[in-house]
Amino acid sequence: MPAASSSSAGSGPALLSIVIPVYDEAATVEELLRRVLAAPLPEPLEREVVVVDDGSTDGSREILRRLAGELGIRYFEQPENRGKGAALRRGFAEARGDLLLIQDADLEYDPQEYPRLLAPILDDHADAVYGSRFLGGPHRVLFFWHYLGNRALTLLSNMLTDLNLSDMETCYKVFRSELLRGATLRSDRFGIEPELTALLARRKARVYEVPISYYGRTYAEGKKIGWKDGVSAVWAILRYNLLP
Repeated sequence: MPAASSSSAGSGPALLSIVIPVYDEAATVEELLRRVLAAPLPEPLEREVVVVDDGSTDGSREILRRLAGELGIRYFEQPENRGKGAALRRGFAEARGDLLLIQDADLEYDPQEYPRLLAPILDDHADAVYGSRFLGGPHRVLFFWHYLGNRALTLLSNMLTDLNLSDMETCYKVFRSELLRGATLRSDRFGIEPELTALLARRKARVYEVPISYYGRTYAEGKKIGWKDGVSAVWAILRYNLLP
């Protein structure tokens, strides 16, 4: 699914593709991109930033078109809003890196934590790393029912994948691009999280979790996910684990 990786066989990861889906994030996307480009990376990694706008109507596209040349990012546009999963699929297809890292555009997740996320893979202890919001990192206190729903979805996913994740729904997922080779991802929306998790489990990937910080948004601040997405996630977990 991703483009051919940049390093020769046996030379170790050389290029990290940071894939950023964007939908109506005009208030945060420029600051986020500058943080991503300034974030530290372990040697010998280099980065490419792959941004996919998913039909934004709030001015995000105009900002991204301006920044594409200024910041040297690789920028792509979806013809209409199709969802996070569809935007990520496009980003994965365009990415050229040995490693893929998913980054949301809303400033809830801190790019300064890239070294922590990458270390288990670079040390050859893992093929995929999840950044968990529930392993003791500092976080903004919000929404008990979101927390409870997340834990329930993670439990259901774990029962079917036989993994013991604490945060299946986290944005921060890093994995070797070869794990997507030959895979056909189908989810258009937030079901991409359980779909990716089911794929990693089927492919026997070595999965690690590391603690991360989290600054969650309120709905007034632009949070988009709601209870209907939780119901859809249950179906996605069942579908991608029982009907792969």
